[in-house]
Amino acid sequence: MLEKNIAVFVDYDNIEIGVKSTLSREFAVGVVLDALKERGQIVAKFAYANWSRQEGATRQMAENAVQMVQRIPSPRGDKNGADINLALDALEMAFTHSHVNAFAIVSGDSDFVPLVNKLKEYGKTVFIVGGKAFTSTILQQNCHEFVSYESLLDDRVAPAPSREHRQQRESKLPFIKDPHRIHEGDRDAKHGDRKDREGGKREFEHKEQKPPQQQQQRSRPAPLDLSQAMPLVERALEVLERRNVQPQLGLLKSTMLQLSPAFNERVYGAHSFSEFVERMKAADYVKVTGSGGRYIIERKGISAQEIPPAKPEDALPPLRDVLETHRLDMEEGVAAESLEAWFAEEMEQFDLKKYGFQSFAEFLNFAQDRLVVRVEASTEQGLMTYLGAEFYPPAPPPAPERHEEEEEDDGPQPIVKGQPSFLEPDAKPVSPRARKKRAPSMADGNKAPAARKTTATRRRKPAE
Repeated sequence: MLEKNIAVFVDYDNIEIGVKSTLSREFAVGVVLDALKERGQIVAKFAYANWSRQEGATRQMAENAVQMVQRIPSPRGDKNGADINLALDALEMAFTHSHVNAFAIVSGDSDFVPLVNKLKEYGKTVFIVGGKAFTSTILQQNCHEFVSYESLLDDRVAPAPSREHRQQRESKLPFIKDPHRIHEGDRDAKHGDRKDREGGKREFEHKEQKPPQQQQQRSRPAPLDLSQAMPLVERALEVLERRNVQPQLGLLKSTMLQLSPAFNERVYGAHSFSEFVERMKAADYVKVTGSGGRYIIERKGISAQEIPPAKPEDALPPLRDVLETHRLDMEEGVAAESLEAWFAEEMEQFDLKKYGFQSFAEFLNFAQDRLVVRVEASTEQGLMTYLGAEFYPPAPPPAPERHEEEEEDDGPQPIVKGQPSFLEPDAKPVSPRARKKRAPSMADGNKAPAARKTTATRRRKPAE
């Protein structure tokens, strides 16, 4: 198998806002690079942003040897400027570096779908890295493999503190920022400074136990039930059976990724695909034979599921009902947490996990691609939700204007004696074909009988 040489392109503004607004975490580029190293060798790394405003991120980029491409917005603003630069550089590398056979785009923006399709046309493998709660489902399903950022999180490691939390910590410990302050003033001033430091330290330690930002940070979403994966597993096994190929571990996973690039075994609580298969075997969903890593997976004669899992689209009607109930509030936009509270209150027995969603933000992301809602992410307000285009149908086209001449209808033209006309007085309408045949006799009037009479007279003259 040909080794993959991966070029990584990071849309930093998009991925940073997405991670902060949905997971309340700082984006860690090292976690992404470690996941991509499992899929091939990384040969190039680029990140696009206005780095003058991202001072905290430049350090981790430098530590991971990521080349930072500076984006300076124009006075009018160029919202998609980084997207255009990223797409152009990726295509240039595809043309000029033949040894690069795989591309990893770290972003959740659906604007990269044309780039993904073009790279696939040139035979390149495309990975998309982003959060399931903010990456377009269209982008997830059109790449070769989608790597969800949520699946890369390790709950055993404490999340990185946010910028606000660091600023608050530094403001509570002024002596750390200015170590020479203790030498200023007299002994009483030193004693007072010591008290201030001790008081500030105690206050910080008290808040360090329950910092407000730590309360909002979210861990990895709860895993889905294995039954949610069975339709995809059975479909992949059917494909391999039709090909007369033994369904081994690696072949089964590659087939599942071909059918659904967004598949990830970590969504179901497994740390590897072999563990995923072991769990399916323990649940009596599939038959597994072999050992030593050479497993042969076979599907059972009868599906192990008595009731097939619900489709994601089946979860949209309840959301529409909640949006219609709070339509006036949704006009100006509400926080995703508020909409989630309304949904949980009005749909108490509704479980999103049955429909394949690990979080409400992921459900909103799916609904946005179906035009039910519109979601905007920001670092200040988090996720803001609005009514989608479905609630604002386009106005019907205007009726064609009728001219005054067309509106006037005086009926049939009057018959004027002595004037030529297609219709005789008190005559029924004549079809155009019949009118054409009768036109010569009607136009001649009484001349036709006279002509016949003259001809008869001429024939009688020799007899006289």
